[in-house]
Amino acid sequence: MHANRRTILAAGAGLAALAVPGRVQAQPALIRKPIPSSGEMIPVVGLGSARRYEDAKTEEDIAPLRETFRRFQQLGGTVLDTSPTYGVAEPVMGGLMADLSIRPSMFVCTKVAVDNKEQGRAQIEQCFRNLRTDRIDLIAVHNLRDIADELATLRELKAAGRIRYLGATTSFDRQYEAFEAMMRRETLDSIQIDYALDNRNAADRIIPLARDRGMAVFVNLPFGRGSVFRATQGKPLPDWAAEIDCTTWAQVMLKYIVSHEAVTCAIPGMAQARYVDDNLMAARGRMPDAALRRRMEQYIDAL
Repeated sequence: MHANRRTILAAGAGLAALAVPGRVQAQPALIRKPIPSSGEMIPVVGLGSARRYEDAKTEEDIAPLRETFRRFQQLGGTVLDTSPTYGVAEPVMGGLMADLSIRPSMFVCTKVAVDNKEQGRAQIEQCFRNLRTDRIDLIAVHNLRDIADELATLRELKAAGRIRYLGATTSFDRQYEAFEAMMRRETLDSIQIDYALDNRNAADRIIPLARDRGMAVFVNLPFGRGSVFRATQGKPLPDWAAEIDCTTWAQVMLKYIVSHEAVTCAIPGMAQARYVDDNLMAARGRMPDAALRRRMEQYIDAL
């Protein structure tokens, strides 16, 4: 994903002014949206930890991730997403927050992905240790695994004040029917779902249902597993990109997602500080209206 993306990013010369080592230039505040169950406002773009964080075991691996976290915090980012299923990503993120002393300002999300209640309790306790915290903002049941048992455990943790929000995730169309049924019978603070400019199936039923049920929507795979970058590689931005203050394709893709009225936060993976500069620009400036969103869909469908 990143290799194709950054070939395109090289054309976004407007980012150069932002990437000044050690300095954050004055910029508009990040756009925020509320978590419906509480009204708490969070930035519409967060940081995901799949892939590049999964095998980060040496200082050489971790150094660029540390600069990524530093830049993310400097620019006002707060939402961090991880999982115990992402290799060593969870303890790496816990270590980075501790190194930089930024845990109090972060909104930390992780997951539970096991097959029974006992395993779930053990995994969740390890999440607290990995993240070096006694309170986690959001834990979601990953890909519907042992959903009833794990939600029961998460509700106990929420009642005890150890977590603030609970939810469920999927990134597979084949799970959508079961996921929708679960959303109708369970009370959740949030869902996490795959959604991208070229992968819009979740917008048919899942995302509208989340809105109707008062659930925050976090978006994984916002770049369509890299497919949208491959489709747009080497292509100049359309004229309409300037209407929403976009200078790169990544910003176009993210603004399409977060402009959906029911989407709370997109969580693209970011493993270099320059990706933070790029992606967080999608949380600033003008957003596409309904008419421009349709033009964006038509554009990507025609490629």
